[in-house]
Amino acid sequence: MDDGTTIGPLANAQQQQDMVDLVADAVDKGATVLCGGVVPEGPGYYYPPTVLTGITAEMRIHTEEAFGPVATLYRVADIDEAVDVANATEFGLGANAWTEDADERARFVRDLEAGMVFINGNTTSYNELPFGGIKTSG
Repeated sequence: MDDGTTIGPLANAQQQQDMVDLVADAVDKGATVLCGGVVPEGPGYYYPPTVLTGITAEMRIHTEEAFGPVATLYRVADIDEAVDVANATEFGLGANAWTEDADERARFVRDLEAGMVFINGNTTSYNELPFGGIKTSG
């Protein structure tokens, strides 16, 4: 309830530990933490917004959902590789892509394996639209 809060805590200790474990696994296997990645001192199940790069298929974060403020960045050669990386998961609830190119937008909407694809914006739920995913995201 503190007015200075910009990001709240996770729901419980297990969720916080899951973020610690996913990030540690990635770092142990060569990922780089661009920001965050360290649990702050004090009470509560806080985990800082964290950005990882250098993600490889051997890392759990590559295929597991992080239910916390952890983002992964991938460097890809082209749109074909971007679609392949995005689809290399058993999950498919929502996807986001950023591009100003109309052909790329159409390609992402058509080829990303997700129940919802958002272009130039974050995944959002709208009461007016169906909500759901594919693969093991239901």
